Amino acid sequence: MTIKEVLQQIKVSSARSVVEKALADAKEVADYNALLSLTEERALARADEVDKGKITGRLAGVPYVIKDNFLAFGGPSTAASHMLEFFDTPLQATSVEKLEAEGAICIGKANLDAFAHGGSTENSAFGPTKNAYDKSCVAGGSSGGSAVITALGVVPFALGSDTGGSIRQPASYNGVVGVKPTYGTVSRYGVVAMASSTDTIGPITSNVEDAELLMSIMSGLDKRDMTTLPDFFEILPDAMPSQKIGLVKDFMSEHVDSEVRARVNEYIEKLKAAGHTIEEVSLPMAEYALAMYYIIVPAELSSNLARYDGIRYGHQAEGAKTLAELYGRTRGQGFEAENKRRIMIGSYVLSSGFFDAYYLQAQKARTLLIHEFNKLFEQYDCLIGPVAPSTAFKLGENVADPIKMYLEDIMTVPASLAGLPSISVPAGKSSAGMPVGVQIIGPMKSDASLLALARSMESK
Repeated sequence: MTIKEVLQQIKVSSARSVVEKALADAKEVADYNALLSLTEERALARADEVDKGKITGRLAGVPYVIKDNFLAFGGPSTAASHMLEFFDTPLQATSVEKLEAEGAICIGKANLDAFAHGGSTENSAFGPTKNAYDKSCVAGGSSGGSAVITALGVVPFALGSDTGGSIRQPASYNGVVGVKPTYGTVSRYGVVAMASSTDTIGPITSNVEDAELLMSIMSGLDKRDMTTLPDFFEILPDAMPSQKIGLVKDFMSEHVDSEVRARVNEYIEKLKAAGHTIEEVSLPMAEYALAMYYIIVPAELSSNLARYDGIRYGHQAEGAKTLAELYGRTRGQGFEAENKRRIMIGSYVLSSGFFDAYYLQAQKARTLLIHEFNKLFEQYDCLIGPVAPSTAFKLGENVADPIKMYLEDIMTVPASLAGLPSISVPAGKSSAGMPVGVQIIGPMKSDASLLALARSMESK
């Protein structure tokens, strides 16, 4: 289901009937645990306003879903945690406000790994989300709920956040399009912070055209987010000039599932047939990207999560007799195991005596990775490779092995550390019928050309 198709349905019937159907469909697929709450009352009220002509815009009446780390009215904004389980937000995220200004209607809030810490949506305080193609497999994460609800056709699009692959990986696992923009393209204001230097906001859609429309709406400066860039995004015409594309051989090693490599190679053959040039390239620092990421990101998130202390807002533990005990009990009860693991890692690498040995070294290595990308982009328009080393794995398979779980991010974190735009587009399915995604990475601010290239290949 695309945005165009939904808009046509609204013309034929009404916004209310379309929103009612989306809500009914969401209830029918409740066993996937993709949504944590429905914003039914507010959604129907806005649909009536669309039908009366009081709400207009390019998305007037189109239902969508947000990842539940976006602040939005109509229900609690939980970040899939007990810490914020009953948090009633006083404001909405800038990205949500921009979509609503165009008439879009949020019908619910999607499940995620609590505070977006994870790559499978198994770390949610409210249970895991199941894959849209196989309920015995993970949805991916942390934007798993957003990807699944889109793949199931309940809504034409959903919003997610991507810190190290959290949009691209679940998009790949569920056969939909996922966009991680250039860092700063879309405002992060009103989104629960994870790692401030890599957090990005993007759409998950059923086709590239919809992703382009949503990016054109959400991008641009926001005075409440000083990291945002002046609006540079524009939807490019259909004619796509020949591109010189680098296939990152470091992402095509023997550690990558053979069927994933096969689907990527098939996509590359289609690119060649369309007149594009493909050459193998090397990105040696990619080998160390995961190590950098799991030093830098825990350091930043441990700082960002310090605000959850049981005093200002969110969960507050009962029975504490001292301030220290209140802090300890509140954080012990409010955070999930993965949250605590990352907070402890982050606090360790920022501590006296270890800051220089770990955090500072990781930031220096990050600079080397950025330089490698920049050198490649002097010769190539974009880079290509798999999104993840395998298709969606079984629920519970990696829960007891955090290192194995982290390795699923090995191909997505390099672009995040460098602040580069990257998209995941469907490249076919495995012999078991599980989706495989291909990842296209471009230089800073090349978001529009990446999407145009992907759009040109959709019908091939």
